[in-house]
Amino acid sequence: MSTQELLCIGPECGARFPIGEVIYTCPRCQSLLEVSAPAPLDVEAARRAWRERRLSDAPEDRSGVWRFRELLPFDDMRHIVTLAEGNTALLEAPRAARYAGLDALLFKHQGFNPTGSFKDNGMTVGASQALRLGMKTVACVSTGNTSASMAAYASAAGLLPVIFLPHGNISYGKLAQALEYGALTIQVEANFDEILRLVRELAPKLGIYLLNSVNPFRIEGQKTIMAELLEQLGWRVPDWVVLPGGNLGNISAFGKAFRELRSLGFIPRLPRFAVIQAEGSAPFHDYFRRRGEFHPVAKPETLATAIRIGDPVSWPKAIQVIDETNGVVETATEQEIADAKAVIGQCGIGCEPASAATLAGIRKLAAAGVIGAGELVVAVLTGHVLKDPDYIYRYHTGQLETPSGARIEPRFANQPVTARPDAGEIAALLERYHRH
Repeated sequence: MSTQELLCIGPECGARFPIGEVIYTCPRCQSLLEVSAPAPLDVEAARRAWRERRLSDAPEDRSGVWRFRELLPFDDMRHIVTLAEGNTALLEAPRAARYAGLDALLFKHQGFNPTGSFKDNGMTVGASQALRLGMKTVACVSTGNTSASMAAYASAAGLLPVIFLPHGNISYGKLAQALEYGALTIQVEANFDEILRLVRELAPKLGIYLLNSVNPFRIEGQKTIMAELLEQLGWRVPDWVVLPGGNLGNISAFGKAFRELRSLGFIPRLPRFAVIQAEGSAPFHDYFRRRGEFHPVAKPETLATAIRIGDPVSWPKAIQVIDETNGVVETATEQEIADAKAVIGQCGIGCEPASAATLAGIRKLAAAGVIGAGELVVAVLTGHVLKDPDYIYRYHTGQLETPSGARIEPRFANQPVTARPDAGEIAALLERYHRH
């Protein structure tokens, strides 16, 4: 068992708990918990080891999470469950950069993970902690990506995965994954936030280990995304890291990663962060502008189902990251997200709708002069293009509507065409496209 501890982030609490205790929030003040920082490292030796492990065939070395295990609260690799997650691409996107008003733009694409989203980076550590604790059943509340990831990792570990989801509010592409990976799937007639409150109450009574982002071990796994990004950049710190905001676990994890890597001597400074929320599901944006008390959105609405969350549990960690990095929070409309998604697709890079909020937000922030055209900007794409294929088809055929029923104009439409089985007609059709 690691010598690290669970720390309460409450400003006036500071309680500490053993890392083997099954808790998600502080029992004294109800604040969120986080794992204490890793032990000091020899920077050059660690960088060399992380790079050399890519040549190894050991399961823990083929993982883009466990390859960075010195940053994680595990001393013993016997309990880990891995599906060779991580090792995701960093992609140049000149067309998207031009659309955003930047000289260059990089996409860190987490859709390259085993179940197609960033959730795998956190779930490998969360499921491994469940094994280490001797748990038999794990659960999550999910609108899609978390359920797919948890089901896969729990089944791979020999655990029973139980998924609670809002009835009718999930992409079938994501639900199909959970069903395929053998999860007990319970559809509840309530929204995400209401179900999460219910499950958090039930979990300790039923001996269930909860694997939503309130679990601090999920955050530990997700922070390795930034270690890998820095390695890909030759340890140059980007000026901006931009990501979509739903339950805000990623911004919490990414901020923790940079904070720890700076403290350990790997980097000299922190980047600025920008969190982009869908306009109809933006409680963190409202809090960022107004401060005071955090007000959840009772009925969050967006077609980007991965970020349709009105009461994000990780907002206290997220605002800490935004404040310490001079970051910003922005919103994007359904039209802006849909158009940005189509532009990303034209780069040969597919993503789920929530991911495209990044490009939509960058475009707005660049136009406002917040992000400079020549700055080094990395946008995190959180999920695979096939997570929500219906969205894509409806956009390109002019059938996509906002949750309120307003039509989304397909400004970058690529509608399929019909032709008779006539060689001349098809040749003429191709000629018109060549001229276009």
